[in-house]
Amino acid sequence: MEGDIASMGQYIGAGLATIGLGGAGLGVGNVAGNYLAGALRNPAAAGEQQAMLFVGMAFAEALGIFSFLVALLLLFAV
Repeated sequence: MEGDIASMGQYIGAGLATIGLGGAGLGVGNVAGNYLAGALRNPAAAGEQQAMLFVGMAFAEALGIFSFLVALLLLFAV
């Protein structure tokens, strides 16, 4: 019985940790959407802001990767 409760806690914790993956997807979409809106308003400055687009996407994806790592650790750590 005790092992069942522990494994249930692992699965619930891993499921909650994957909420961060959805947040990362929303973050990347927000960064890309704001870049596109700014590029359409001022196409001349779009090239200068492209580096910031990639930095913002990298930070948002890193948070998603961290939450995925936490989920895996909760599932497979002893």
